[in-house]
This record gives sequence, C-alpha cells and structure tokens, in this order.
Amino acid sequence: MKIGNVELTSPYILAPMAGFTDYVFREMCLSAGAGLVVTEMVSARGLIYNSADTFELLHTDTFERTAVQIFSNEPDILADCVQLPVLSRFPIIDLNFGCPVPKVVNNGMGSALLRNFGLAEKVIESAVLHSKKPVTVKFRIGWDSASICAKDFAKLCENAGASAITVHGRTREQMYSGSADWDEIAKVKKAVKIAVFGNGDVSSAPEAREKIEKYGVDGVAIGRGALGNPWIFSELSGAKFNENRLEVLLSHYEQAIKEYGEKRAVPMMRKQLGWYLKRAGIKRAVRAELVIENDYDKLRERLSQN
Repeated sequence: MKIGNVELTSPYILAPMAGFTDYVFREMCLSAGAGLVVTEMVSARGLIYNSADTFELLHTDTFERTAVQIFSNEPDILADCVQLPVLSRFPIIDLNFGCPVPKVVNNGMGSALLRNFGLAEKVIESAVLHSKKPVTVKFRIGWDSASICAKDFAKLCENAGASAITVHGRTREQMYSGSADWDEIAKVKKAVKIAVFGNGDVSSAPEAREKIEKYGVDGVAIGRGALGNPWIFSELSGAKFNENRLEVLLSHYEQAIKEYGEKRAVPMMRKQLGWYLKRAGIKRAVRAELVIENDYDKLRERLSQN
C-alpha cells in the first residue's frame, strides 16, 4: 500500500508512543517487519527554537521507513518547521491531534484540536502547503462520548490535503482506559477515500489481521501491543527475527545502553522490561524485583536464571 508516493512493505505499523518509540525500539520493530515506524511526538516550536532534547527525538538510521510526528496548533510555526533541513530525510510528516495528556491539551494542542475544527484545518493545510512530503494525521474519535466527531474530522483531514489518517478508537476523556470503538473507525473508513489506519486494543497478530478483515481499514497502527513484543510484526510480515525472547530483551537493553548510556538507559528500559517480562510469563513478584534493578550486569545474571 502507499501513503502518497511512499510505498509501505506492510500495512502493520508501529504507532507513536511518547516515552516508548525511541530510536532503539523503532529500529527493532523495523527489523521485525513493521511496515513503518513513527517517532515520538516532536514539538514544532522545539525544532524552530533549536531545543537539543527535541532534536534528539529525531535520531534514526532508517529514514525511508520512519515518519516524524509533529505537534503544533500554530500554522505559521508549523509552516517553517516542516521546511527545516533536519526533517528533509523523513518521507512522511504526521500531525498529532490525538495526545490526551493535560500539558499538551491545556495548551490547545493534541486532542484539543478536535474541539476546534477551524484551527485544525488551518494547521493541516499549512503542513500540506509547505511540505513536499505526504502529510498524515493521527486523532481520536472525539473529545468525549457526547461529542464523537471522527467521521467529520476525517473528512476535514481529507479536504485539507492529508494523504492518510490514523484513528485511535478512544475519546480524549477515556485517555487509555476502556475499549477502543472500532465501529467508529469503520465509519471513518467508509466516509473518506484516503488510507485509514485503525489503532487501539490490538495485542496480537490475529487481532491485527481481524481488524482489517472485519472493519475494512487499510492498515493497523499497533501501540501497546508491540511493547515487549516486536514479534507481533514478524508474525504479521513473515520476516526472520530472533525467537529467543531473552536474547532479544538483552539485545534491546544493550543497544539502549550503547545509544543513551547506562545512566539514562536503565530508567528508559524499565517500562519496556516490564512488558517483556510479563509477556514471557515471569511471575509478578519476580518482575517487581527485576524492573528496579539498576545494575545491568546483575539484571542479566538474574534473567539467565529464569
């Protein structure tokens, strides 16, 4: 399938997740067969004003299969941002209209734009006009259960020039609780002609395939279902990938240490480690001990005993 002029090797992609989809994890998912990966969300203002922490989020080796996700509610700032040389190697610009966290929403960005169609349209149009790359949009089905707007918002995205959309089947009010509403996602697919990726509550390869078959979406963006589980992409793509869970976990950890240094990698990997261990069937009490281990060599020794 294609997003604009970008050919994807698989309709199953890694959804962006702040604090999780860093460079090391993205590369691992690509090795496992993900059709596309997306950076953690990056502030347009941070890029314009040369924030070192913001620029660090862009690091990658596999540009041709990595989309960059930007968040902004300022059309003029975004116009300058998408033209920055640092973004020139990314094949797709993805706009975040789905983040539900207060520090983003309270500044009128992320999910807040679901309540401001006029500004959302201007933001998308600005990115499309000033970028030579396909522009995609990720959003939720509405602000709350009383204001489901996914179909209308999808049409807005299409009319504003977006090449594809990803729809998270929850409202902003739900945050990450409750269930994703795939019936609403299916309605979006019927309402627009551009590619639609569904997102939410996909924890296995059979579930990912079922979403395409049952709801008619063009692809599936897998988020939490990929944490500690890059194998979900190898099962979907048929790519050869190490099946030894312990070896993959240790490789992931070692690459994080190499990339970020042990002082930063240890707290970064705690979240991923918990998912790996849970999926590997390690008992909760043991997991609780392992995720707070600050010494990698001791952690490796403990893991070898399980």
